Amino acid sequence: MLFRWDWLRPVLTAPIVPTLGPVHPHVLTVDLFEDTLRAAVTGRSFLHYDKDRRWSSEKDETVLRGDVTHQPDHTLIPTLTRRGRGTVKVFAYGHLGSLVDEATELAAKLAAVHGTVSARVVRSLGPETGSPRGTRVQLQDFTARPFPDPGGPVRPVTDWPAVVRKTFAPFATAMAGDGLAFLHTQMRADRCGPVLAAAVEGRVVGAIGPMEVRPDAIGCPQLMPQYFAVLPEARGRGLGRVLWRAAMHWGQSHGAAYQLLQTEVGGPSDKLCRSEGLTCLGFTHSTQV
Repeated sequence: MLFRWDWLRPVLTAPIVPTLGPVHPHVLTVDLFEDTLRAAVTGRSFLHYDKDRRWSSEKDETVLRGDVTHQPDHTLIPTLTRRGRGTVKVFAYGHLGSLVDEATELAAKLAAVHGTVSARVVRSLGPETGSPRGTRVQLQDFTARPFPDPGGPVRPVTDWPAVVRKTFAPFATAMAGDGLAFLHTQMRADRCGPVLAAAVEGRVVGAIGPMEVRPDAIGCPQLMPQYFAVLPEARGRGLGRVLWRAAMHWGQSHGAAYQLLQTEVGGPSDKLCRSEGLTCLGFTHSTQV
């Protein structure tokens, strides 16, 4: 199947591509959608610009290309994830009143066909909607202004004294729900870039990382998404903001042109990003079928 850009472009209210997630508007072309179909043919291989390449040797989510619906006024693109007990997602693009119902029916049917325990409909919404729930897609443009070193008790984990470095493991365990335990596993295996840590009174209380810059689909350098957490008892001191600004300084200093982030609407990271002046590119809203 070949996508028609004159059909697809008008319904792309936010720059979200199935299996790839958010992309910079400057790379949002029909080629990205075509690439996801070609990748599905080759099995579980990664596209060279897929951010998930950092964490695995095989792509877990693929497009069910034979079940794509592509019409002048709407497009439905289903994907299949085998992780856990499996998930079918249907990415729904369009403005039809019946769009969600059609996507829900397709998701339920494909979940039954593929024997997955979960089925979801994912909609992208434009920034003008001001979605009160879901995930906000945000852009940090490193070409717009300088991002100076904020100072403070933040440095790469490896630059802290050994006695402080030893406290990263219990910190990571405590913040496992934010992905820090997984990140620590990658750090110990030397599979990721540096991680910035904030330490107070000789122990790590916050971290952001890994810090990595990689090319996007057209070769523009982007700062990849990070795991980011501060211990609950250490919040309210401005450490999260210092960590964030240190990460932005690192990204700009290492040649990144931009970063894309996804934050839960109304959550702590969302409020921080909004206060730091990031640009909202839209929202995604996922509904369980």
